[in-house]
Amino acid sequence: QVQLVESGGGLVQAGGSLRLSCAASGRTFSTLTMGWFRQAPGKEREFVAVLNWSDGSTVYADSAKGRFTLSRDNAKNTVYLQMNSLKPEDTAVYYCTATGRGWGPRVQSYDYWGQGTQVTVSS
Repeated sequence: QVQLVESGGGLVQAGGSLRLSCAASGRTFSTLTMGWFRQAPGKEREFVAVLNWSDGSTVYADSAKGRFTLSRDNAKNTVYLQMNSLKPEDTAVYYCTATGRGWGPRVQSYDYWGQGTQVTVSS
């Protein structure tokens, strides 16, 4: 089993920045993909970005490209989501996720989830 713990959410004004962290522990995978989804009130959970742990390659949703950046700290088993130029439409609960398989855009592709961290962007 893999445990995921998110942190770093909070309140920020439009145009500001925030960095989310996701620390992973427990069982390791030969191929591990992990990253972030988000869910706003009244909407379905949507893909944001994922990272392949073995080589650091990344895939971003169109809404995240150019503003969000995934990175990793191998020593801490932690993935970071740096969010810049935040917009009110970025307001959502952000969930860290992981799978032992390759990435996919659907929630059903992932096996493990964190508890979520609230990001609120005010205008």
